[in-house]
Amino acid sequence: MINTVRLGIFAGIAIAIGGTVFLNVGGIPGAVMFAFGLLAVVHYKLKLYTGTAGYVTRNSWGALGVILLANIFGCFISALLVRYTTPSLIESADAIVMKRLSLGPVKCGLLGIGCGLIMTTAVEFARKQQWLPLVFGVPVFILCGFTHCIADAYYYCMASTSLLADNALSVSAVYVAIVIGNLAGCNLYRLFVPKNQN
Repeated sequence: MINTVRLGIFAGIAIAIGGTVFLNVGGIPGAVMFAFGLLAVVHYKLKLYTGTAGYVTRNSWGALGVILLANIFGCFISALLVRYTTPSLIESADAIVMKRLSLGPVKCGLLGIGCGLIMTTAVEFARKQQWLPLVFGVPVFILCGFTHCIADAYYYCMASTSLLADNALSVSAVYVAIVIGNLAGCNLYRLFVPKNQN
């Protein structure tokens, strides 16, 4: 379990690096370079919620919860450093959080399904040493406007304290919806793809 926590924290840090470049650059270039975070996760075999949720079994729900919390903690410590060194990015994070709040929990949760499907598909390719879908998967979900619970955890940690405090319940509802949406999307393939093709 300790190793899972360590790998989960490191995964959160890797995604935070991708999130930082996206906050800095934005647009298509930022979306493409965000992929570095997921490449690092797969290369080091880190524990990322959206890389694990598609393979959850009856006995692994507890581990998935630990991974989620470890990912969030990795995002949190990364955000502390980035907020201190590059406070100008707080405004960019605020814009993302406000967009999520304007959409609300239901829409953000539904958008999370698309992201989850893309993440599990990308990981499936990576397990077969096919890396191109991994590189394209991240820009695709970002440019589609799909929501990723670990990337969003980083953006929320980067956002201004006042924004989060004033909208605490709404932010929490949106985040939980995204977590559930990602989980559903990560497992969507189970409904359509025969087991012998996985």
